[in-house]
Amino acid sequence: MTKTFRVGVIGSTGHGNYGHGLDEVWLHVPQAEIVAVADDDKPGAAAAAKRLQAPRTYFDYRKMLDEAKPQIVSICPRWLNRHHELVLACAERGIHVYLEKPLARTLAEADEMVAACERAHVKLAVAHQTRYSPKLPVVKELLASGKIGRVLEFRGRGKEDARGGGEDLWVLGTHIMDLIRYLGGQPASCFGVVTTAGHPIGRADVVEGAEGIGPLAGDSVRAMYALPGGSAAYFASQRNAAGRPSRFGLQIYGSAGVIEVLTGYLPSVKYLADGGWSPGRSRGVWQDVSSAGIGKSEPLPDGSQLAGNTAAIEDLLAAIEADRQPQSSIYEARAAMEMIVAVFESQRQAAPVRLPLESRENPLTKLT
Repeated sequence: MTKTFRVGVIGSTGHGNYGHGLDEVWLHVPQAEIVAVADDDKPGAAAAAKRLQAPRTYFDYRKMLDEAKPQIVSICPRWLNRHHELVLACAERGIHVYLEKPLARTLAEADEMVAACERAHVKLAVAHQTRYSPKLPVVKELLASGKIGRVLEFRGRGKEDARGGGEDLWVLGTHIMDLIRYLGGQPASCFGVVTTAGHPIGRADVVEGAEGIGPLAGDSVRAMYALPGGSAAYFASQRNAAGRPSRFGLQIYGSAGVIEVLTGYLPSVKYLADGGWSPGRSRGVWQDVSSAGIGKSEPLPDGSQLAGNTAAIEDLLAAIEADRQPQSSIYEARAAMEMIVAVFESQRQAAPVRLPLESRENPLTKLT
């Protein structure tokens, strides 16, 4: 790969900022050159330009897209309320995108983003860093080879801090849903229960979510998904119920053992050869899993956020040149997002819902 790509960076100081390193990663990619940065906050724009060594600074991102003519743009803000607008603006100009998660506020927005990228043959990668971990193919092979026997269930939890419940599901659940789909397959249905202070959510419980999420509710969420092959996946989050150490991640239970996968580029991955799932009774021992296998030392030196973003960028560049989809494509991100929306839709209907969802709007706007 010898081509040098012109890169623009869009941030929004005070409204999502520059995400989880989606700006500075480009300084470490030899095939890329940052040509401009756009930020609607003037002091923030000046600071970003200095940090990124950007030769041009804009307060209007559209002007940056038209004048600096980047081939790829990092859409960095964590806030969701402008992801749809920014992606459409890039796609209309044929500009490829590296996007902070989650994808969008509604499935309708996500569908429009997909359609715009398809029309312009634009590649969009979402910063689900764990998807790029070299440990994930090892985990997938362990499951396929029967290392934990027949796979019975997947159990995911959020961080369960002050954001626990609905916000945790939206902001961090996207990582867990993406892992469930990658390792367990596409769910056929979802049954979700969302409560506030112990009672099912209603219209009076809906508030404007933080970080531009839009309508949001629930300090407790519980969901079950039907997966291919007869297994099931579960996700739950309770506000202010965080574990020490954190439970944020995914556990996979099989008839002969358990695999635990946390999040990050080189996440903690552990294997337990115990069909009773109780090492205290079986005297089983949790073993570390590296990118080289069970019980082997990790050969890769860097599991940092920068390393994860770099891996995602390298895959995006390769996807552009080979005209294929990135590993964490807009399609994968939309499917993970649909699993999240399905929890609220199931609660609204008080019944299981099939995927893909028929309604593409935020279910909380239809609560009675």
